[in-house]
Amino acid sequence: MSNELQETFDEASGSLAIGELEDATALYRKCVELDPTHFDSWHALSMVLLKTDHLKEALGASLQATSLQPNDLLAWTALSQIYVRLKDIPNAEAAKANSRILSLGGKVVRDA
Repeated sequence: MSNELQETFDEASGSLAIGELEDATALYRKCVELDPTHFDSWHALSMVLLKTDHLKEALGASLQATSLQPNDLLAWTALSQIYVRLKDIPNAEAAKANSRILSLGGKVVRDA
């Protein structure tokens, strides 16, 4: 991870911690521009977008996070929460099922 990415991510997390959600959103967006493969940035962006009711954008960020780390329990849990807020219950249940598999020690995507 580059120094710029780390500093920007830390600043975004600080903004989130003190409730400056617009600043946090802008900074997390910068993080994913700096490194589109940085899972933590996508996941954090999805959570702040969910918190600010930007549900469709949150969904996109969350889907990106789960594609980057398909065996991450929190990513699938977050995705399920977003689907619930969007009233897409079938997809919420599917995401919840994946998080349940992971919570029991299974994997959604097997290693090659």
